[in-house]
Amino acid sequence: MQSGGPADERESAYELFQRGSRMLAERHPGAAAVLLERALALEPGKASILEALGQAYYNVGSHALAADRFAAIVDADPLAHYAHFGLGLSRARLGDHRAARRHLRMAVFLKPENESYRQALARLGDAA
Repeated sequence: MQSGGPADERESAYELFQRGSRMLAERHPGAAAVLLERALALEPGKASILEALGQAYYNVGSHALAADRFAAIVDADPLAHYAHFGLGLSRARLGDHRAARRHLRMAVFLKPENESYRQALARLGDAA
């Protein structure tokens, strides 16, 4: 049996996720997004990949793509507090303050001890 073919050279979703997460931590969100999209293609719907991808897109200013990735998590798991938080921040950046408030409220409801969630909701103000 020979090895070294194209299938042997491909990275697993886990390896791509690890590399993408490292790029994200090192503040290279564009590079992270490329790796994480490849991981997502191998593991469609995987929440951990979607979350990291949402963060990467948010950090490069692609707020609509970030919102899409966070929304996919919320659709699959309505109790995913961080996904509500990311979706709320993304919707706020897109100018949809009503949806932003709804998701940030849900994040606070699900994880009331998280100060970042409460601060993000407070920043929207009552007029939003």
